[in-house]
Amino acid sequence: MQKYRIEHDFLGEKEIPDEVYYGVQTARALDNFHITGIPISKEPLLIQGFGYVKKAAAMANRDCGVLAPEIAEVICRASDKLIAGEYLDQFVTDMIQGGAGTSVNMNVNEVIANIALELLGHQKGEYDYVHPNNHVNFSQSTNDAYPTAFRLALYKKIEGYIQSLETLEQAFDRKGKEFVNVLKMGRTQLQDAVPMTLGAEFHGFSTTIKEDIQRLDEAKKLICEINMGATAIGTSINAPEGYPQLVTKHLRDITGIPVVLAEDLIEATCDTGAYVQVSGILKRTAVKISKICNDLRLLSSGPRAGINEINLPRMQPGSSIMPGKVNPVIPEVVNQTAYYVIGADVTITMAAEAGQLQLNVMEPVIAYSLFTSLTYMSNACYTLQEKCVDGITANEEICKNMVMNSIGIITALNPILGYEESSSIAKEALATGKSIHQITVLERMRITQEKWDEVFSIENLIHPKFITI
Repeated sequence: MQKYRIEHDFLGEKEIPDEVYYGVQTARALDNFHITGIPISKEPLLIQGFGYVKKAAAMANRDCGVLAPEIAEVICRASDKLIAGEYLDQFVTDMIQGGAGTSVNMNVNEVIANIALELLGHQKGEYDYVHPNNHVNFSQSTNDAYPTAFRLALYKKIEGYIQSLETLEQAFDRKGKEFVNVLKMGRTQLQDAVPMTLGAEFHGFSTTIKEDIQRLDEAKKLICEINMGATAIGTSINAPEGYPQLVTKHLRDITGIPVVLAEDLIEATCDTGAYVQVSGILKRTAVKISKICNDLRLLSSGPRAGINEINLPRMQPGSSIMPGKVNPVIPEVVNQTAYYVIGADVTITMAAEAGQLQLNVMEPVIAYSLFTSLTYMSNACYTLQEKCVDGITANEEICKNMVMNSIGIITALNPILGYEESSSIAKEALATGKSIHQITVLERMRITQEKWDEVFSIENLIHPKFITI
C-alpha cells in the first residue's frame, strides 16, 4: 500500500507520498500547473544550476556566521548530488508556471532538505533538523535564486550551442576548400549576375556562421551578471552583511563561470534585458542558417528541371505518389526549427516587457523558450552537418555550362569592352540565343581567346584583378 507523510504550509496540511523527496509546496504546484507537460527535470542544467546556488548560499551563510557549520555542510553534500545529476526524477514542476519560479525554487529546497535529512539519519519531512525555507533557502528569495540558477544553466546551454555551430561552420569550411575550383554562376535577385566559385559560396556560409559564434561569445558575458544576495527586490533584506559578495565568490569558484555581482541589485532583480539580447542573437543565427538552407534547396533543385548545381544526400523517398522523387528533407526541417525560434523570440520579448515594478514574474516562460530554442537549434545544426553538408557533392560540368551559357558573364568584360559595347553584346545574345563567348571571341573577335581565358580563369575568380586590353 502507498505510504504517506503529512506536511503542511500556511494553506494547510497535505498528504505526500513517503518515497518522494519533494514536499508540500511542490505537491501544490503539481496540482496547479498542467501546461507543457514538461517537468523541470528535462532541463538538467537548470537543476544543476540550483545545486550550485544552494551550495554557494550555504557556504556564504556559514562564513557569515548565521548558519551552523554542520547544517551548511550537509546542505552542500545534498547540493552536490544535484550537481552530479542525481535525483532528477524528483523535479516535477511544469516548466511554465505562475509565481515567478517560486514552485521551482521550493521544489529544489524541499528535495535538498530531505536528502540532507536522510544523510543525517532522519526521516523525510522532519524539518526541525533541516528546513527547506529556514536553512536551504536561508538569505535567499526566489527572486535572486531562480534567475541566478537560470543564468548558470543558460551560460552552459549557450556553450553547447556554440559547439554545434562550430561543427557546422567547419563542415561548410571543408566544402569551401573541396569546391574551390568549381566554376559557377553567381546570382542576385534569382537572376544571373557574375561568375564565382562554388567554394567561395560555401566559404561564405562558413563565415556567416563564424560571425554569429562571436556574437554568442559576447552575449555570454551579459549572462554572467547575477543578483544573488538581492533577496526579494534588491534591498538584500534578510541577508547578512557581506553575503552578496561572498555568495558570488563561492559561485564563481565552484562553477568556474566568471559570474559578477550586479552593481545595482534593485535594477538587476527586475531587468531581463540580457535574455532579450541572447534571444535576439539566437534568432539571428536561426534566420541566417535558415537562409543557407534555402540556398541549398535552390542549388540542388531539379534534378533535371532545376538549377542542379549540387547534390544533397538522398535521405528518404520524397513522395507517396511520384516514384523517384527525393526531397531536401534536412534543410526543410532546419527551416522549420528556425521558424520556431523566431516565434519564441517574440514570446521572450513580450515576457520581458511584461515585468512590473520590482520584479518580472514571467521568467519561467523566458527560461522555457530560451532552453527549448537552444536545444532545437543545437540539434538542427548537428543534423544539418551530419545528414546534409558533409555529403554534398558538386555537379561541376553543370555549373560550368551554366556560366558559359549565361548572359551575366558579360559583366566581367566591362573593363575590356566598355559598358555600352557590353550591353549591345548582351542584347544580341538574348535575341539570338548565342553565347557571349561565341559573339565576342568566335564571331566578332572583339577580344582574343587568350584574354577570355584570363578573365574567366579559376585563379582570377578566386583572386579577382582588374583586367583591361
